[in-house]
Amino acid sequence: MGQQQLLLVILVTIIVGIATVVAINTFGSAADSANLDAVRQDIATFASSAQGYFMKPEMLGGGGGDWEGITFNTVAFPADEIANGGLTAVNANGVYTFSAPGATDTTFQITAYPASRIDGPVTSSVSSATGNGPLQADIGPGGITWVEND
Repeated sequence: MGQQQLLLVILVTIIVGIATVVAINTFGSAADSANLDAVRQDIATFASSAQGYFMKPEMLGGGGGDWEGITFNTVAFPADEIANGGLTAVNANGVYTFSAPGATDTTFQITAYPASRIDGPVTSSVSSATGNGPLQADIGPGGITWVEND
């Protein structure tokens, strides 16, 4: 094999290597973005179910106009595990938690730790995240307000 052919093989190998690195980085970024979108969708699903709980009369298993008694067990939420008395839920997308609102609270806040920002396994004991931090939303009877900390 001549020197020109050998240089051409080396050049092609370097170009293919660079293209592979770029593709891997792009895929990782897309996977993180997809996870964040899934977490936002889970929060929106929870907010919708929570608003239904708020409006449903107490004798039908709802809140009867307040948030008291709401947990991940009392609303429809796609969870693999529910812990902490129903205040923490885990699914493949991340870990979701909120503080129990009282009867006089008009809103409450849900905090989500996306799986793409958690170091280690996704379990109910996760209390911190890497990267830009958790996603948060205030849920009230009239809608959802996203807390911008991303």
